Amino acid sequence: MLCTGNSCRSQIAEAYLRHFGDDNVEIYSAGIETHGVNPKAVKTMADDGIDISRHTSNHIDDYQHIKFDYIITVCDNAKEKCPFFPSESKVFHHNFPDPAKATGTDEEISKIFIEVRNLIKTFCQSFVKEHLETAKPV
Repeated sequence: MLCTGNSCRSQIAEAYLRHFGDDNVEIYSAGIETHGVNPKAVKTMADDGIDISRHTSNHIDDYQHIKFDYIITVCDNAKEKCPFFPSESKVFHHNFPDPAKATGTDEEISKIFIEVRNLIKTFCQSFVKEHLETAKPV
């Protein structure tokens, strides 16, 4: 999972892919920058029963040595700036809205985080079902 800052969308996607995928599948998330894990993303995931409080924000350069089967970009910025990986990775892209840019009351911002979380959850369920052969039933 690749995003701009590896703080929200890619963290949420990493968690759901781990949740829905088989234990034998290795999942990583990174950013083209590192912004730290967003506390609102942590809370939003906890509200759905998934703990990402121990996740770290990682830079894509940390993973240059890994031959990925799949690279999934979750924002247009990351897609445009995604570095070249010397492998035969299948690249997927889905631009999710950035909940970290939401404005309004705390309640309105929380609602946006939940909406984006649910979009990512649905995407990850479908991705596991369609692409990860060793996936456990969703």
